[in-house]
Amino acid sequence: MTPLDPAHLAHLAEADPKLKPLTERFGHIQYRLRESGFPALLRLIVEQQLSVKAADTIVGRLHAGLTEVSPQALLAHDVDLLRGYGLSRPKIAYARALAEAIHGGVFDTESLTHLDIEAAADKLLALKGVGRWTAEVYLMFSEGRLDLFPVGDIALREALGWLDQRDARPDEKYSAERARIWSPYRSVASHLLWAWYGAVKRGEASREL
Repeated sequence: MTPLDPAHLAHLAEADPKLKPLTERFGHIQYRLRESGFPALLRLIVEQQLSVKAADTIVGRLHAGLTEVSPQALLAHDVDLLRGYGLSRPKIAYARALAEAIHGGVFDTESLTHLDIEAAADKLLALKGVGRWTAEVYLMFSEGRLDLFPVGDIALREALGWLDQRDARPDEKYSAERARIWSPYRSVASHLLWAWYGAVKRGEASREL
């Protein structure tokens, strides 16, 4: 993790005054950074449509069972073993497809580094089981890309609804358009909204700014 850059926070507060209270309340938080490569993508596949707690449990079992989190280790496990760790059959298929793509040299996460966000996302989206949310979260957390707002994330859209005082959670189209004003630091805005969402859910903050 790394501290949020004060210059980025100042830019967001000036570009969108609605964000200013969040920059003041949550500007101390850390930008989430994760490992990259196969382990990171495997974890994101596990996390799809699961709570953090459930995903952490499965990832813990998976890491313990694999010993080494590598494409080769995963491909050496049969379906029943992987099911025993808590993976569903579709996620096993996605995980194996990812492992085969990397092991066979069809896909290399290092090749994403020099691509722009859209080109890198498209390359990730070509992988079986990798959707827009997975691709964008990988680029945000594992590569530190600063200009992403994963509209498939329900918590982000919920918090955006609070920010704009909407009666219902905004849809993906509204959210994507709304987030444009935060470019080129949409990832930083995402972190602020996630922090706010978490604080509200823990009873530490109000939905009212």
